[in-house]
Amino acid sequence: MAGGDDTGALTPPRKPRAAKGPPRLWALVDCASFYCSCERLFRPDLLGKPVVVLSNNDGAVVAITPEAKELGFVRGDAYFKRERELSEAGVAVFSSNYALYGDISRRVIRTMESLAPEVLQYSIDEAFVPLGKALAPNALELGAAIRERVARWVGVPVRVGIGATRTLAKLANHWAKKSPSGVLFLAPGSERLELTLAATPVGDLWGIGRRGTAKLGKIGVRTAKDLRDMELPAARRLLTVTGERTVMELRGFQCVADDLSPAPRKTMVSSRSFGRKVERLQDLEEAVASHAARAGERLRSEGLAALGLSVFIETSRFGKDPFNAGATLCLGSPTNSTVSLVKAAKEALASCFAPGRRYAKCGIMLFDIASEEAGPPAGGLVPEDIDSRPAGLMGAMDEINAKYGRGTIRVMAEPGRDAYWKLRRDRLSKVSTCDLGLLPLALAKPWPGGAPGPAGPQSL
Repeated sequence: MAGGDDTGALTPPRKPRAAKGPPRLWALVDCASFYCSCERLFRPDLLGKPVVVLSNNDGAVVAITPEAKELGFVRGDAYFKRERELSEAGVAVFSSNYALYGDISRRVIRTMESLAPEVLQYSIDEAFVPLGKALAPNALELGAAIRERVARWVGVPVRVGIGATRTLAKLANHWAKKSPSGVLFLAPGSERLELTLAATPVGDLWGIGRRGTAKLGKIGVRTAKDLRDMELPAARRLLTVTGERTVMELRGFQCVADDLSPAPRKTMVSSRSFGRKVERLQDLEEAVASHAARAGERLRSEGLAALGLSVFIETSRFGKDPFNAGATLCLGSPTNSTVSLVKAAKEALASCFAPGRRYAKCGIMLFDIASEEAGPPAGGLVPEDIDSRPAGLMGAMDEINAKYGRGTIRVMAEPGRDAYWKLRRDRLSKVSTCDLGLLPLALAKPWPGGAPGPAGPQSL
């Protein structure tokens, strides 16, 4: 296995160059129960024990281990309804820690890149690996090497599915969950491929969905094998061109676009429900300011700028008198400055705020987004009050916050860490790989009675 040493250090390994032309095979690497696995990294006592992770505001179960499933819990369970049962069953419950999960995801991808010349991240816990001429002959060995190295260097268990197309790799990964090795190769033309297609419900296929499953069921197409053998014109009529591509992919023809990255965004939304109801304008101002600051950070990270901003506020939809309102502003010139965005968000909020109501949610939407290099619209004038501070100021703020933790430097309008209305995360684990303040401390104490040997007493 290339790269690394006996200590497991991330040393630059030797690896094949990226292949030219279409790959011969595809591998899909998927982290097992990813959010739960991240929590277990710092709680080794939970290995083999039931664990669940909750959604925003501790609303519902969004991640679950097999041990918790065996106890009758499922993804989507409302926490307030099953809190007592979870406690009585001894299930470890965690609030979502997205900073931790994002960092562990980046570590998994970097580790995979030490073995493969190209890794295409598909989601926070999944990535495709194209296997070209150099890698395809040893596909199973590479899959096992990826699985072993990620477990050793990061500590997260992964499964690897390998097939002639992305769709078949997805299918192989689905069945790899039941394989003792955690790696499954559905070789073209193999008996295993035929048996797997026949045993897979059509609804389990990538991209089919509930509506597609219902339509196919009406004409007797119930398995992946049935869909593969379906006439292409019929598949296109029933499932559009996407369904036709799925049929071709099941037959071994690569049809999914090579570029898995999303299309350039035109809008950006940042919103969240409050942990507690909010009534004061000042609290709402802090909340929209935090959303504007987060959106500005995201714009800068993607090299974008926005020309327009909307703010929206709403009470609970389940209350006696549901209320929502919003306001939109043109920013005059494309910007990604946190100062400008926060100023505009507070101005928009002031024009739509209605006193005497208990608000449950607020957010902002940025629109008319384009590359920050595009500058002002053609024929447009830059307003005199536009924030003209250099981009270096925002860059310095982003760099400091990335190094020392989000919120280390913030504009005055943003809330502190202890705002009462912030997202409720009562079960948040106090660990993070990207916040120095959360690192555990080790205390040095003298060796009791002195250390043995000629060296005498030493501190540990």
